Amino acid sequence: MDSVQNTYLIKAEAKRLGFDYVGVSKAEFLEEEAPRLESWLNQNMHGQMSYMQNHFDKRLDPRLLVPGAKSVISMLLNYYPEAEQTDKDAPKISKYAYGTDYHFVIKEKLNGLLEFIKHNIGAVDGRAFVDSAPVMDKVWAKKSGLGWIGKNSNLINKQNGSFFFIAELIIDLDLEYDGPVKDYCGTCTKCIDACPTDAIVSPHIVDGSKCISYFTIELKENIPNEVKGKFDNWMFGCDVCQDVCPWNRFAKPHSEPHFKPSEMLGFSKSDWEEITEETFRKVFKDSAVKRTKFSGLKRNIDFLK
Repeated sequence: MDSVQNTYLIKAEAKRLGFDYVGVSKAEFLEEEAPRLESWLNQNMHGQMSYMQNHFDKRLDPRLLVPGAKSVISMLLNYYPEAEQTDKDAPKISKYAYGTDYHFVIKEKLNGLLEFIKHNIGAVDGRAFVDSAPVMDKVWAKKSGLGWIGKNSNLINKQNGSFFFIAELIIDLDLEYDGPVKDYCGTCTKCIDACPTDAIVSPHIVDGSKCISYFTIELKENIPNEVKGKFDNWMFGCDVCQDVCPWNRFAKPHSEPHFKPSEMLGFSKSDWEEITEETFRKVFKDSAVKRTKFSGLKRNIDFLK
């Protein structure tokens, strides 16, 4: 089979597995990104996320992750929920964490797709990635035509906005490559203006060490007092820059059963303030919220008081 047929087969199977959008780009060195990444790291915008400094070369060249890599297949999986937290005064949790941890859900789909490729196309070598290795997923999704990178540094899709998980398969097979799409942000600065901690320091540049998601998930020590009162009631992650984005008026509820919210959407403000470790373990057994551990979530909730 030729690259056109193989590309069609792979995209059709990815859609069947539940991915909303699929695009393909050539596995090559990310020349434009190298100075940007270096500058971002040199300005310590990664804060205590020391892993961002690791594997600099691999981050920029997928052929160092998969020897002989020819193609990067990028996929988007919608997580926009139908329901919201019922108590408007309750501490807020980012929409991506409403259901089962996306790492498990997406890895299973990606492994299924890789098996499909091997079974239907032949001896193809490759690896699946979902936010757990040095892969610049937003850059690859942009190169694959799945959207453009907005001023909040999120990938924005013209049809459905930005509430997507991004995943990749890097494989040693030549495919038909898609091209990038136009940037449709225009003169809009809603995300920059709305960020509670001024983390979007200029269009397309987010100082990770100032982001509410960083403080509530990545930071392991006490949250600095200078950001007290600026969290807009977020206790895990933050959706402000996505919620205000005009393109998210096109966001549609997902159809992934694993992302169905747990009972925590019904928790009241006092439920959160009085949460026990036992309840935490039960409710967040398969959730991304587990990443903060009970002590981290309690620290975040107490910081909001």
